[in-house]
Amino acid sequence: MGKNLIQQRRGRGNLLYRAPSHKYKGDVRNPVVSKETIQGTVKEFLHCPGHTAPLAKIQMGGKPVLMLATEGMAIGQSIAIGDAASAVSGNTLPLGQISEGTYIYNVENRPGDGGRFVRSGGTHASVVSHSGDNTIVQLPSGKFKTLLSTCRATLGVVAGGGRKEKPFAKAGKHYHAAMAKSWHWPQVRGVAMNPVDHPYGGGAHQHKGKPGSVKHGSPVGRKVGSVSPKRMGRLKR
Repeated sequence: MGKNLIQQRRGRGNLLYRAPSHKYKGDVRNPVVSKETIQGTVKEFLHCPGHTAPLAKIQMGGKPVLMLATEGMAIGQSIAIGDAASAVSGNTLPLGQISEGTYIYNVENRPGDGGRFVRSGGTHASVVSHSGDNTIVQLPSGKFKTLLSTCRATLGVVAGGGRKEKPFAKAGKHYHAAMAKSWHWPQVRGVAMNPVDHPYGGGAHQHKGKPGSVKHGSPVGRKVGSVSPKRMGRLKR
């Protein structure tokens, strides 16, 4: 009988694969506001091991709010969130009020969810076009996504860019970075394993020995590779 696959162990959610909660400073979300615009001031910047970008503590209406820092943001800067906020870097507005070609980040998937897309350090999306009640946004991956124009986004680029330019230099540095965010590292190829550890393991040389696509009804110990893919092979152009 074979062993559990890594994705099976990870799916159980034990402490080894769970992101440690004590390495997060708090909930980083856009506050829910009504039609009026709220103003705030940047008080300090925080280092959060669970995020790839520095956090900014904003004093808004007598209570502190955490948000992802914008590139170029400074202590004492005024921040506005709402429909009537001016279109300057660091402010949060509905997508429908942001002009085409503007860099944005922390984009909401549904109005009021606090931000779901483009939250990594140094990343940004851009507003492509407006069509009725929808806005088309180009994500950092290049994918175009259509969202409601009432979804909010923050103007600018997420701070903390360039973090990947410095190499890790040794495995220990990479290990500690992976443990901070509960990454799956090091990642071993299935064909390099033994048959007891992975469906692709074993053999006289490293090869799968079976098709790389599986159906949804396959047992969990066989679900590796492309699960129920829509298409196979290279695209012919």
